[in-house]
Amino acid sequence: MSNTQTFNQAMVSNLKDIHQNLPPPASLKVTGRLVRMVGMTLEVVGTYAPIGARCQILNGEKPPVEAEVVGFNGDRLFLMPIGDTHGLKPNAKVLPVEGGVKIGVGTKMLGRVVNGSGLPLDGLGAIEVDQYVSLAGERINPLDRHPINKVLDVGIKAINGLLTIGQGQRVGLMAGTGVGKSVLLGMMTRFTSADVVVVGLIGERGREVNEFVKHTLGKEGLKRAVVVATPADDPPLMRLHGAMLATAIAEFFRDQGLNVLLLMDSLTRFAQAQREIALAVGEPPASKGYPPSVFAKLPQLVERAGNGRENSGSITAIYTVLAEGDDQSDPVVDSARGVLDGHIVLSRDIADGGRYPAIDIESSVSRVMVDIVSKEQLEQARAFKKLYSSYQQNKDLISVGAYRKGADPLIDLAIAKQADLTAFLSQNMADAFSVEASIAALSDTLSKG
Repeated sequence: MSNTQTFNQAMVSNLKDIHQNLPPPASLKVTGRLVRMVGMTLEVVGTYAPIGARCQILNGEKPPVEAEVVGFNGDRLFLMPIGDTHGLKPNAKVLPVEGGVKIGVGTKMLGRVVNGSGLPLDGLGAIEVDQYVSLAGERINPLDRHPINKVLDVGIKAINGLLTIGQGQRVGLMAGTGVGKSVLLGMMTRFTSADVVVVGLIGERGREVNEFVKHTLGKEGLKRAVVVATPADDPPLMRLHGAMLATAIAEFFRDQGLNVLLLMDSLTRFAQAQREIALAVGEPPASKGYPPSVFAKLPQLVERAGNGRENSGSITAIYTVLAEGDDQSDPVVDSARGVLDGHIVLSRDIADGGRYPAIDIESSVSRVMVDIVSKEQLEQARAFKKLYSSYQQNKDLISVGAYRKGADPLIDLAIAKQADLTAFLSQNMADAFSVEASIAALSDTLSKG
């Protein structure tokens, strides 16, 4: 026998010994027990389940508590509850659920309001589903996606004309609290040319959810929309699932060949939910209290939007990003700006001045606009921004009378057109402007005088 054969036989024998000494693979039917609960983290021993698996915690005569595996340490599993944990006792039985997490989606969801588990919140009965999909979605090879080459009409004059959005683009709506981002989202929902609108209300106040559905969105807007609502009092895992479910629903309609507008309010609450989970299982904070997993989760969610494969539809996604304290250098704002295809900034100063929508044209950009609009519109948009910026940069001198007419022809023209520029950027909630009407209004604004 050769040395090579002897070596191979020895290796096989060693591998068999190692395999025999390993613990047998545990069945998902093995029941564990709850040994510790700290905050929202549940520690379980006696059972095995992979990350992302669902478990049921038996709660006496009450319905079982749903929880998900979010981490482990040795033989201990760390679970995060999805529902209410009131009444849980030490040593409660924990039973993993086989089959993984699948959520039902279908065309019958149009006009409905659901929670992060896909269950109806509107009291209109059960929803008939067409298929079951994973919350994590299916990753698409970036080379298989068809390019962004068509304009999406969102019905907002300033956006259609100066920050044109393409079908399949991902845009951030950066704003502080109370500057009109929810109202702007509602206008887009009603006025857009997209076939289907999916709205994710993640971590918002319960009152705002009801107001958005009944007043901002309205009956007409709801007819072609699906609303996924996970309010602020939901557990962090449910808020996380709400954002993932809204994206999964959008993916379903995209795969049907439809153009979908996904509006998520807000990406910041999604990041905060992941921060709560990560800190609870012991992940160290890295940037202003945010653990590294937060900045890994953001692109995983955002990259699911966009154009699909050839001959499929598109998901145009607009994510609101809450700039806490109006700080545009907030780590979530900064990270979102890097992974998105553009951003629209809403200014508190502009809102306080009474102009709505309070879009700060100077700080906003659409990274695909140059590829989807005509050369003439691009030149007009640049001319508009140049005039607007000239006035804003010299506003203080103009206000106190320190600027002398004739010193700079560009500033003179900006002063003369200031009222027209402001009028173009303003829009009432009930008024819709198509792309064609927005371009015509832009041309008229620049040609006046």
